[in-house]
Amino acid sequence: MGGLPRWHILSGIMATRQAQVLGRWALAPAVTVLAAWSFVPLALTIYFAFLRYNLQDPDNTGWAGFSNFYYFFKDPYFVKDLINTVLLVAGTIVTTVVGGTLLALLLDQPFWGRGIVRLLMISPFFVLPTVSALVWKNLIMHPVFGLFAGIQRFFGSHEPLDWFGRLPLFSVGIVVSWQWLPYAALILLTALQSLDEEQKDASAMDGAGPLSYFRYIVLPHLARPITVVILIETIFLLNTFAEIKVGGIGGIAGNLTYLVFSQLNDATDVGMAAAGGLVAVVLANVVSAFLVRLVGKNLEA
Repeated sequence: MGGLPRWHILSGIMATRQAQVLGRWALAPAVTVLAAWSFVPLALTIYFAFLRYNLQDPDNTGWAGFSNFYYFFKDPYFVKDLINTVLLVAGTIVTTVVGGTLLALLLDQPFWGRGIVRLLMISPFFVLPTVSALVWKNLIMHPVFGLFAGIQRFFGSHEPLDWFGRLPLFSVGIVVSWQWLPYAALILLTALQSLDEEQKDASAMDGAGPLSYFRYIVLPHLARPITVVILIETIFLLNTFAEIKVGGIGGIAGNLTYLVFSQLNDATDVGMAAAGGLVAVVLANVVSAFLVRLVGKNLEA
């Protein structure tokens, strides 16, 4: 009788191990497909980055070593496009975080039609980047037919500003910020709705003003979601391309993504484009690793 519980325990352990083995075999096809989907393109990019391969001379191929990386860094547009990338990402993040916080505070207040306003607020995030860039360039910022030009003429200006011609990087920043502002506002609004009601009542009883309430109650509560917003936006903003391509400002205010595209589209140099792609991947991973550590420290705080 004493051996019966032990047999049941051993049977349970064996059944658990068999279930684990069966689960691994069941997941193997999906994991294999996902691994191939992720690593095969990366492996091909690494392969071509060290290969001399130009589409205008496909027969002249061979091992190039690190020369593709050398010439990519020596490209006259590299430093300027790197600076443009940093400015675009930083400017968009500051705009969306500050604007998203203010918009979240506004939408957290009760008013008539709040549900409709919230629905309209999130809609720009679902507009395709190419479509939004076309709308902003041709319907809003066009120096002749655009909305801004009409407003400038209404106030007496005879030469409306050519936004994409005079302020190309700033114009792209406006378009990208318009796309990502709803995302930041939605995340921060969700965080605001989880704020403890007791803290609100206590601050009101202590006579805290709006600025003190925001500084000591709201802002510390939003620290974690703001960090997450910065992390996710940075990863996606480093790959901004459609707005620059549609705006036709790649040669004036391009970023690293556009520089990689131009190496393949204009120079037809597959090797240098692959090298530039690896540089962009490494840069994105370095920034992401830094932000992930920042998020981890913030969450542990």
